[in-house]
Amino acid sequence: MAESRVISALRAAYDREAEAAQCYRLLAEQQKEERRAHIFIRLAEAEEDHARRFSERIVALGGAPPPPIGPATAAQRMMTRTLGADAMLRRMEAEEEKNMAQFARHAAALAEDAESHTLFNTIEEEEKHHAALLHGLKPPVEPKTRLEALLKAEKWHVNTGSWIGDSIYGINDGLGAVFGIVSGMAGYAGGRHVVLVAGMFGMLASALSMGSSAYMAGKSEREVYEAELMREKAEIVDSPEHEKEELGLLLQLKGLDEADATAMAERIAQQPDQFLKTMAQEELGLSERHFPNPWISAVSALVSTAIGGTIPVLPFMFTHGMPALVAAAIVGMAAHFVVGAAKSVVTARSWVWSGLEMTLIGFISGGITYGIGALAHAA
Repeated sequence: MAESRVISALRAAYDREAEAAQCYRLLAEQQKEERRAHIFIRLAEAEEDHARRFSERIVALGGAPPPPIGPATAAQRMMTRTLGADAMLRRMEAEEEKNMAQFARHAAALAEDAESHTLFNTIEEEEKHHAALLHGLKPPVEPKTRLEALLKAEKWHVNTGSWIGDSIYGINDGLGAVFGIVSGMAGYAGGRHVVLVAGMFGMLASALSMGSSAYMAGKSEREVYEAELMREKAEIVDSPEHEKEELGLLLQLKGLDEADATAMAERIAQQPDQFLKTMAQEELGLSERHFPNPWISAVSALVSTAIGGTIPVLPFMFTHGMPALVAAAIVGMAAHFVVGAAKSVVTARSWVWSGLEMTLIGFISGGITYGIGALAHAA
């Protein structure tokens, strides 16, 4: 009974790999550029090799061998023509991800059969490389994708954008959150003392929350990078020739011909540290210099949130009741406009419209919280 379940899983995996191989050969036929066609043929050959290994395992377990992989079916050809090469490429990337998930499930479920378990795990890892290659082959969805890639090459966009963004959004968060607290408490209590205390504690809580969140986000990003780097390092140790071949294909995507790409991959592979960094950058899109310093992010977010949160509270330090609320609203709306205009540094939108948008959001949120507070007081 257990053997039948294993063979069934292996046969399903064989069918998926056979279909993928057929689709890759169809994509190769559609390519006008020989380099891209060659890469799709290599992917088809890899899928055919996966299917062969699944077939051999089925036979080893006493099952009937699956039928050989034939040419693409009429339905596959019609689908490829209908979708077009680009849409088909995205579909294949999604299929590779489905294969990875399915093979991982099979590996977990078939732990009693060590050889099949290992086979599924091995091919799952190879499918990850296929998905990465397909991602690199996809064209940009829109022009701004190319612009973002160019901007990432400009060092100041990377180094300053992070803390500037943390600061602007920290002020925005502190201003919006505390202005809502102040408005609501003023509508409910109206008194200077309680509104001031609530606003100050709201500012403190927002600042600590934003600071700790910014720190954890930066730290987690680096930890993910290090974990991915360790996995890539293990793959290089376990399958150096496979990784070298993959690097050659990735370099071909950059525009090198096959001979130059292979030679460069050979040279890079001779330097283990450089090989690892190159694979992390080319395959996974990971680059250490893109990571913000978590402490800088934390401090800028904490301080800016505290500044933003203090603004709506200031009038209640000098007066109370409706005059304080009116003054807080005026100061708060002005601050919302300035913060919205400052956001255009990061978003590249019109500073006027960005400022007006923030002002409107602040006005609506303040009005809602004041109304809720007033209703609560009346009740």
